[in-house]
Amino acid sequence: MSAPKPLPLFPTLSELNSLSMDDYPELNTFLNAGPAWRKQHWLWGADFLRYVGRSKSEHTYNRFRNETERFLIWAFLIKDKPIDDYRKADILDYADFCWQPPQSWISLGMNDRFEYRSGLYHVNPDWFPFRLKLNKGEDREPEKKRYRPSQETLAAMFTALNAFYKHLMNEEFCFANPAQIARGDCKYMVKNAQVKEIRRLTNEQWNFVLKTAQDLADKDRKYERALFVIATLKTLFLRISELSERRDWVPAMQHFWQDYDGNWWLKIYGKGRKIRDVSVPLDYLQYLKRYREYRGQAPLPSVNDYSPLVEKLRGAGGMTSRQLTRIVQDVFDEAHRVMAAKLGAEKAQKLREASTHWLRHTGASMEIERGRALKDVSEDLGHASMSTTDTIYVQSETRRRAESGKDRTVD
Repeated sequence: MSAPKPLPLFPTLSELNSLSMDDYPELNTFLNAGPAWRKQHWLWGADFLRYVGRSKSEHTYNRFRNETERFLIWAFLIKDKPIDDYRKADILDYADFCWQPPQSWISLGMNDRFEYRSGLYHVNPDWFPFRLKLNKGEDREPEKKRYRPSQETLAAMFTALNAFYKHLMNEEFCFANPAQIARGDCKYMVKNAQVKEIRRLTNEQWNFVLKTAQDLADKDRKYERALFVIATLKTLFLRISELSERRDWVPAMQHFWQDYDGNWWLKIYGKGRKIRDVSVPLDYLQYLKRYREYRGQAPLPSVNDYSPLVEKLRGAGGMTSRQLTRIVQDVFDEAHRVMAAKLGAEKAQKLREASTHWLRHTGASMEIERGRALKDVSEDLGHASMSTTDTIYVQSETRRRAESGKDRTVD
C-alpha cells in the first residue's frame, strides 16, 4: 500500500507571521478536511515556530520548521493520532519512519514549499519532507532506497521534538514530553567514539584555491567578489551565514573598524544572535582593498560606510547564503580542475567534497598549527567555550596515535 502524498504545512517566517488561510487553498482544505485536532495541532506548530522566529535566528527557524512540519505530517497522514496522546513508543515509531521513509516522500533536490500564482500560495508538487543529496564528488545517480539519516540528522530531530513538546507543556497544551525519554531508547542513535575528522583543506589544496581565485580575478574583474569571499571566509573563520544578508542583520563595510592601537576588527553577527569582533590580520587588508577598489570605493572603509559587505552584481543589497555558496563552489570546481591536471585526481579529491564551511575549519586549523593561542582562536571563531575549540581542532593525541600505529606489520 502506497503512502499518502504529503504536503507542506508552514511557509517562510515572514509569510507565517502575516498568514491568511484563504491565501493557501490546498493547505486550508487539508486542515479542515481532517479531524478537529488536525487544525488544532497545526495552530500549535505555527505558534511554536513563531516563538522560535522571535527568539532565535532565521536559520534556527528553518531548521525547526523542517522537523516540526515533518513530525506533524507523519502524525496527520501516517499515525493518525493526536500528539498530546503520544508516549515513548509513538516517538520511537516516528524514528523508525524517519530511518526509512517511503521513497515517494523523498526529494532529490531542494524545492520551495509553495508557489505563488494568481495571488494565492499553491502547494509545490515537487516538494517532499525528506531530501536525499549526494556527497560532493559522487558521480552516480542518487537512489532513494539508499536514504538513511545521519547521526546529526537524528540528533536534530530529537532536539526539535524536545523543544516543541517543552513549548506545548509551557503553554499547558501537553502534560508530558515523550521525545525527551525516547531519545535514549532509539536504536539508531550511536554513541560516537570515533576519531574526529576536521573537514578542511590541506595547505597545498588551499594554495590552489586562493591562486585559482586570484587568477580568475586577474582575467575577469567580476571574480574580484569571489576572491574577497574566499579570502574572508578562510582568514576570518566565518560561517557563510555571517557574510550573508539576513532578516535582522545586513553585514556592511562599516563593520570593519580600527581601534586606538591601529588594529583592525570585523564586527560579526553570529549564531545565537551574538555579536563578536574578529581580529583582522594585516595580510588580509590587501584583499579588502582590492575588492573595494573594484567597487570604486576608498581603500579602507569608514564608520559611515553603510554599503553591503558583499554586494550583488545587479540590484541593491547584500547576498543570500545560497548565492554566496554558489560563488565559492565555482572557485572550488575550477581549483579542482587545475589541481587534478597538475598533481593528479587523488590529491585534488577533497576539493570536490569541500563546502564553504571547510574554509572556516581550514583557517582555524592553520592558525592553531602556527602556534596561536587557543583562547584567541576560540574567541575569533565565536565559540562559547574554549573546550569546543579544543575538541574540534586540537588533534595532537590523535596524531600521536596515528604515528605510533603506522609501522605495524601484517606478518
